[in-house]
Amino acid sequence: MKLIGKGSKPYSILTAKCPKCHEGEMFVDPNPYHLRTMDQIHASCSVCGQDYEPEPNFYYGAMYVSYAYTVALFVAVYLICGVWIGLAMWTTVGILAATLVALGPWLFRIARVTYLNFFVSFDPKAKG
Repeated sequence: MKLIGKGSKPYSILTAKCPKCHEGEMFVDPNPYHLRTMDQIHASCSVCGQDYEPEPNFYYGAMYVSYAYTVALFVAVYLICGVWIGLAMWTTVGILAATLVALGPWLFRIARVTYLNFFVSFDPKAKG
């Protein structure tokens, strides 16, 4: 199993590509910071036909993935700002809040792609 590059889960997650073929785009608008369209996902992959919503309300489970990513991000920011650099408590809280606001749309998307990757595996023969 590859750790990086096409054919790996991190590749599909970080590029928001189809987890089955790693070619098709999952989101209608590739920019997560266009807030009006950040949650719009194609119905299926334009390359291999993989259904992006296998069942109704499928992405409710992505909230747990988002929570895990957010906790990991908060721990990392706290360790860097509060422990390693030694910033005051309220300065660290402000940086934590700013980090969450800045990365919120990206975390939303990466959680959805990660959740779909739990259930769909890469298939190099899936193209076309």
